[in-house]
Amino acid sequence: MKEKYIEAGEIVNTHGVRGEVKIMPWTDTPEFLLGIRTLYIDGAPVRVLAARVHKGAVLASLEGVEDVNAAMRLKGRRVSIDRGDAHLPAGRFFIQDIIGARVVTESGEEIGTLREVIDAPAGMIYVVRGDAEHLIPAVDEFILRTDADSGLITVRLIEGM
Repeated sequence: MKEKYIEAGEIVNTHGVRGEVKIMPWTDTPEFLLGIRTLYIDGAPVRVLAARVHKGAVLASLEGVEDVNAAMRLKGRRVSIDRGDAHLPAGRFFIQDIIGARVVTESGEEIGTLREVIDAPAGMIYVVRGDAEHLIPAVDEFILRTDADSGLITVRLIEGM
């Protein structure tokens, strides 16, 4: 079963003296968080009054966070979003929804389970463990199909992978 709340970033600092927080997003783009009106910090809902992207981060004004001291108390906290507030395009999914998925080759051979996704500089890498460990770049050439609902990923392997 998919979790209701999805970790979407971390408050890494304050911004200015009026209580804005700097959120480092864990999403494909920081713009994704701009459409979210309620964040969850330690499970408690916090309304987003305003947000904008700045140098790859999201600067947000949060309800009840009036000054830099209040913002500083949030530093290091993770922020989550409600799955129902996130509107993903068709064919897109949250990484947490595919962790644990079965991974098979295009011929149907089971190679293992997706255990981890590494966010490397050149792109995402799937770590699949079965009889052996496979590191598979998350690109169309190797990831043929991902069905997050059924928990099945179909891949094309090449020698040495």
